[in-house]
Amino acid sequence: MPVEIEAKMSLENLIAVRARLQECGATRHGSFHEINTFFDTEDRSLLAADKGLRIRVNRNSETGEEDHLITFKGPREPGPLKSREEVEMAVEGSAEAIKLFDCLGFKKVISFEKRRESWLLDHCKVELDELPYLGTYVEIEGPDDASVLSLREKLNLADRTMIKYGYIALLTGYLQERGQKVKDIRFDDAVKR
Repeated sequence: MPVEIEAKMSLENLIAVRARLQECGATRHGSFHEINTFFDTEDRSLLAADKGLRIRVNRNSETGEEDHLITFKGPREPGPLKSREEVEMAVEGSAEAIKLFDCLGFKKVISFEKRRESWLLDHCKVELDELPYLGTYVEIEGPDDASVLSLREKLNLADRTMIKYGYIALLTGYLQERGQKVKDIRFDDAVKR
């Protein structure tokens, strides 16, 4: 069972982290534009069980190539980092997957854009993320807690508060606090508000 182990931290800007990654010899993997769409049953049974079902369209900003991934996320496990079962599979396109989900009783709950710059260092993935409304974040994902925490310190982020919630929970909370019922969150819309 693959397990996602990550540390997520909110930052005002990503310039210092990007510079530190370069100083440490990290390999830049690319820049991406994502559309993440989450699904659930009408009674929100996945949310109630702290699980998630997502389709991600991941477009490489430099080459224009697209990947389509279906991801299931299990409930969060206890511990200092955000850890949860994660099962992913690539599909040729999203339309057929959405039809399949609909046939199985899963409806679209929310969709959001994300800009992501990916780096590799010390057997970990470091993601520099930007989201509408929420701002910028760093995610460090690795094979175990020790690797993630060690790289967090190496990148001078040990003093930053770790966030154990996913972006969907952060965005949903943001919208609920403001009484907004937006289901498609885009950068253009965030700028207009």
